[in-house]
Amino acid sequence: MNEEKIIRVGIVGAGGIVKQRHLPGLRALPNVQITAVANSTLASAETFCRDFAPEAKPIARWEDVVDNENVDVVWIGAHPYMHHDVTDFGLQCGKHVFTQARMAATLQEAEHMWERAQSCPELVTAICPAPQGMKGGEMVKKLLAEGAIGTPHQALLHSFNGAWLDAAQPAHWRQRTEVSGIQILTLGIYTEVLQKWLGHITHVEARGGVVIPERQGYAVETPDFVNVLARFRSGLKATMLFSGVAAHAPTDKLWLFGNEGSLSYDFTTEEVSLGSRGGKLEVVPVPYEMQRDWTVERDFIQAVRDPQAPRPKPDFTEGVCYMRVVEAVWESMENRSGVKCA
Repeated sequence: MNEEKIIRVGIVGAGGIVKQRHLPGLRALPNVQITAVANSTLASAETFCRDFAPEAKPIARWEDVVDNENVDVVWIGAHPYMHHDVTDFGLQCGKHVFTQARMAATLQEAEHMWERAQSCPELVTAICPAPQGMKGGEMVKKLLAEGAIGTPHQALLHSFNGAWLDAAQPAHWRQRTEVSGIQILTLGIYTEVLQKWLGHITHVEARGGVVIPERQGYAVETPDFVNVLARFRSGLKATMLFSGVAAHAPTDKLWLFGNEGSLSYDFTTEEVSLGSRGGKLEVVPVPYEMQRDWTVERDFIQAVRDPQAPRPKPDFTEGVCYMRVVEAVWESMENRSGVKCA
């Protein structure tokens, strides 16, 4: 039997998500090697390699990780402001590219990434999926398809936390537009999840605010909270509420209301609850075979090995779709009007 070819991975951006999720996933796969690492500084790349990947070479410039004969896959763990440039150069160099979410800093960058990927169909590209809703998402889609709540007409999503309440703390990287771009709180994450379950959002109207406008001399532009009214192609209307300045906040949760009942998903406990009209809301067990586990690294590497294997999701098309919604939210806040996004 022929031994599988070794897949060589070069990492650009070796922060917490790479250490906690991606590296263990890659390490669990046979014949996968980490060969090169670039981080924010050469010293931090050296530290990462010493502690986590002693077989890899620390490299000062990310370009030298990408344009490297010992790299087959470019694994981007950097913040959104780097995703476009690394992806674009990676595909030009003939590398498969996996990028951390969110897809890019701007919609324009995301669309160019999509165009570049379309011109290289032999190369595998994917974005890290949101873990939210991974366990019970298939059950939600099944219940909706079976008409468990009739025709859904209204939805409520809230995603609150108090992480940004302390005005004395420096701006988080998610609050720095030069790093995170147009991303706002968990808006992009839940847009990705909801569009997977409910179809595309076609129109938004949004209002938000910066509660703490300055943090240690940094002028904050990213909203501390945002409220979004969204309309889906199906006609479903949703209220989506996001905050990083909510003390004693409830858990992240989705409610779906239909003419025959209600369905909820608690993103903290991963519980699906269902109630018929006039009945009680009760937890619905999710059969093991319907629960999706974290197989992100395995799925990507398998697609690299086997051109016939399913391409991993979300792909760049799905990424552009949620980026359109995020940009429309910004436009709506700025113009104080409704905006089409599909």
